[in-house]
Amino acid sequence: MADKGIEKAEKEAKASVISYARLWGESPVPPALLATLVAAQHARPPQFLPLLFPPALLFSTYLNINDYKIDAAGTSAAWSALYLFLARRRKHPLMQKWGTRGIIRGATMGLCVANLLGGGFVYAIGKRSNDASGKDGAGII
Repeated sequence: MADKGIEKAEKEAKASVISYARLWGESPVPPALLATLVAAQHARPPQFLPLLFPPALLFSTYLNINDYKIDAAGTSAAWSALYLFLARRRKHPLMQKWGTRGIIRGATMGLCVANLLGGGFVYAIGKRSNDASGKDGAGII
């Protein structure tokens, strides 16, 4: 009896984690928030390579609002992974990690990880049911 209860609780826990990841990946808010944090970090003084990320992330939000949720999730996951890869290369002394900029940098990188996991999950399991031709993988052309 106890084994069945434990198995049921484990299934519910897994389902809830999966549902949270799916909701996160399908939401237009996380890429917009990430674009805001990236722009705030790199606007003053202007750093041009990191400032290429906010327009791409906002385009992902635009795709999501226009019902291209799977494509938006993949785009958001890809750009988040690329930003995370580039941001991990910068090294900061210990005292700078706990200042205002360090906390915002940590929040940005944490949001990148969440976007990567949620968006990658939605892109991996997503099915395009609203294609014009009715086949999966068919593009606009």
